[in-house]
Amino acid sequence: MTATAARDHLDEQIVTIAASPRWADPVDRLGCLRGISALTGLALSVEIGDWTRFTGSSISAYVGLVPTEYSSGTSRVQGSITKAGNAHVRRLLIEAAWHHRAAYRNPGPTLRARWAKVDPALRARGHAGNRRLNKRWRSFTERGKNPLVANVAIARELAGWCWSLATMQKTGRRPNLADPGDPGVGAVSEPTCKEAMSHNTIQRRSSVTLACRQQ
Repeated sequence: MTATAARDHLDEQIVTIAASPRWADPVDRLGCLRGISALTGLALSVEIGDWTRFTGSSISAYVGLVPTEYSSGTSRVQGSITKAGNAHVRRLLIEAAWHHRAAYRNPGPTLRARWAKVDPALRARGHAGNRRLNKRWRSFTERGKNPLVANVAIARELAGWCWSLATMQKTGRRPNLADPGDPGVGAVSEPTCKEAMSHNTIQRRSSVTLACRQQ
């Protein structure tokens, strides 16, 4: 079996697992955001587990997307991100954040199909998140921000929006916790050509499938 065929076979298994009763709800919730496919949503759900352990701010620290800080007296300097915590989740969020760079007005057919699986309140929350993240991207672009640095800042805020959707109650009322993510301060984009997918990608998909079966 070729690498591409093996990857496609794993993708089919992952989609099946993502639609199972154990994972369908969190995966569908996260899928309200651009860049969060069934594969990414399932991987995030498996890695994070119980989203209610966090707040909209602490989830970013958990995956190492907050900047380091150096303080001395009245001086306060922020550096690069800590890269602490779950590196796999951090990579997924950074890859997903690139999808919010493109213009966003109304959801396309793929996103509408994912929205059809969730409550109206979740759709509205996802729409708000997509608009906010694209607005942040436009702001960074207009200011001439380095795209790699900007994308990490978007990924940090995206983590908060994922938390918001994952913990949002079915009545449409968000838990009384901190607001989702805050903007701040590279990155590897997800391959777009099937033939460009590396053996490491197949290994990651295998890991996700195995982890789900062990849950």
